[in-house]
This record gives sequence, C-alpha cells and structure tokens, in this order.
Amino acid sequence: MAIVSQRPFCLWITGLSGAGKSTVAAAVRTRLAAEGAAHYVLDGDSVREGLNSNLGFSREDRAESVRRVGEIARLMVDSGQIVIVAMISPFRDDRDKVRARFAQGKFIEVFLDTPLAVCESRDPKGLYKRARRGDLAEFTGISSAYEPPPSPEIHIRFDGQPTEEIAAAITEMLARRYRLLGCDGDA
Repeated sequence: MAIVSQRPFCLWITGLSGAGKSTVAAAVRTRLAAEGAAHYVLDGDSVREGLNSNLGFSREDRAESVRRVGEIARLMVDSGQIVIVAMISPFRDDRDKVRARFAQGKFIEVFLDTPLAVCESRDPKGLYKRARRGDLAEFTGISSAYEPPPSPEIHIRFDGQPTEEIAAAITEMLARRYRLLGCDGDA
C-alpha cells in the first residue's frame, strides 16, 4: 500500500531506559519508509549529544529537554512530517505540556510498559548498574521517578515479544484506530 495522502502527527514513545523505545522507533520508521511516508525520528540519546548537550538530569533540565524536543516535533508536524520521538520523558506534566502544543489528534502517546527487571537485564550501557551503585544521581526508575501515562493512546506491554510485532501493532493501530496512515485508514 502506498500512502496517497499523508496525515502528519507526532508519535511520542515513552518508557524507562532500556524499555525498547529507540528499537521500536527504528522498526516503526522502517515500516513508514516502506509506505513512502515523510518521517523523522528524534531520539532522546541523539538529541542529548547536540540540541540538549548543555542539559543535565535535574528535574528542570529534564523538563527543558522534553520541551525542546516537543517544540521541534511540533514544527516538523506543522511542515507535514510524521515525527517519531523516542524519549524517556519521565514526568507526566512535561509530556502533557508538549501535548498541549499540538493540534487535536496530532500527538499520539505510546507507553512502552516494560518491567524494570527487563529494562535492567537489557542495560547495554551499564546505566542501571551504575545507578544501583549510586554512581548516577537522579536515574529514572531507580533514584528518580518515572510517571507512567495514565491514558496513553497506545499502551504496549513490551517484555519479550519481537520488536517487529510491536512495530506492526503500532502502525496497525495508527492506520485503523486513528486513521493516520493510508488513504482513509484502510491499511
């Protein structure tokens, strides 16, 4: 199926470190590219290297990081792109402020509900181990809170199934439930 009329929106993927946000974002991106969709991924780790390199992990810095990424995503959506944001964005209030900047229906929150134990077992950078030793202050899920979305548009329990299944489920929901992919959501 080719996308005839693209409907721009922001797909905001939130969850703990190691929840699979970047991996799922990449898989969704692959599916969108196959459909010919104009899209872009804003990954929390990538923006921390450039745009947010002057920010730390304090509550205020995290809020500013989310605000900046949200504003870029909104501008890109306004230009007609589909934007996938893969970012811990641990605080509900910060995500709600970003949502408020988007037109109705243009912000789709995806909560990757991955158990902490699964996230810790993935830990490719050793961050959980460092946080457990006390080497990382304000690490989300250990010494700093993560506030799950109370009613995300898409809630996925992600604890072992193949990433491609998760990406397929997300794009299917976008096409059918939200009518955001395909001509009229007839994916």
